[in-house]
Amino acid sequence: MLSSSQFKILAITILISASSCKGKKKEYHNLIHKIEAQSIQYDRDSIQNHNLFDMNELVEIDENDIHFYIEKRKTNIKSYACNECHNKPVGQLQKEGLGKKAHWDITINHADTKTMACLSCHNSQDMNNLQSITGDPIDFNYSYKLCSQCHHSQVKDWIGGAHGKNISGWKSERVSKLCVECHNPHAPQIAKRWPSRYNSTMVDERK
Repeated sequence: MLSSSQFKILAITILISASSCKGKKKEYHNLIHKIEAQSIQYDRDSIQNHNLFDMNELVEIDENDIHFYIEKRKTNIKSYACNECHNKPVGQLQKEGLGKKAHWDITINHADTKTMACLSCHNSQDMNNLQSITGDPIDFNYSYKLCSQCHHSQVKDWIGGAHGKNISGWKSERVSKLCVECHNPHAPQIAKRWPSRYNSTMVDERK
């Protein structure tokens, strides 16, 4: 139990503390500090909490302190592993008429022939991997690393989530489509398309 004098001292201390804080605003060094201090922390559910994806079919990406997932590319390539057919140089296979001919007629409409050819991205000695411009192997599951060599800003936006498609919704951790799931790597420009329906009402309104 507090004595009468102790209670008075405690009450006066509380009043002084309250009055000294009254009217004072919290000061921050800069806008970033203010945003960080006043932000409500939100942790997304782990992708494992949802039954949309098989974790064994996802690849975990960590780039520039940004964490997300992509689906494995190699499991969606019908004729992988590539060396099952590419056990000889392409020219020799064409002459012999051996193996599948599914993509012998590919033409590159990505850059001019002085800049890009098949072996700019593929390694004739290791067809199961892509290769960088310096000759380092790049796994097909990480093909975005190949694109990032030239398309810096697009890949930066893709890593940040502004470019490309999020296929996991917004509540859970992000699962993004790879570059080659929207762009044909041999002809990446998306072709122009007509609308699926002709809007005659809008045409009449514009007259």
